[in-house]
Amino acid sequence: MTDPLARTELTFLLGLAFQLVVADFVQEVEAAGYRDLRPAHGAVFQALRGAGATSTELAERLGVTKQASGQMVGDLESRGYVRRVPHPDGGRRRLVILTDKAMQHMSVAGQVLARLEGDLAAKFGGAELAALRAELTRLIRTMAGDALPPLRPVW
Repeated sequence: MTDPLARTELTFLLGLAFQLVVADFVQEVEAAGYRDLRPAHGAVFQALRGAGATSTELAERLGVTKQASGQMVGDLESRGYVRRVPHPDGGRRRLVILTDKAMQHMSVAGQVLARLEGDLAAKFGGAELAALRAELTRLIRTMAGDALPPLRPVW
């Protein structure tokens, strides 16, 4: 008897796998003391890594509206994860940068992701997981080439 999932649409399978990994990730990150953050916040942190960005640049990087970007920045600023500083080019623009609190969260989140991937490798097999990674990479490159779209935040 074949597994009914074997006949399921690829997009559903990809989404379901993502949802399951994210659920484990959220549970572990919350257990590490970050109950106030969601996976969408991680997308914001990734987009702000390095020199930061203006709210408009952040919106472009995330593929969201300027209004949504401004709301996320305001929320994260009130929680102490980002701050707005004068833009180095001057003018009225403000640069949104990560705080030490955000950097600490990113370190914890990276450790959780590495542990989850290690768990998957142990259950699935390291070679099989590497083959899956290679095939997913090939699928993405076939579909998008080098023009990868923004990974939209999931609330």
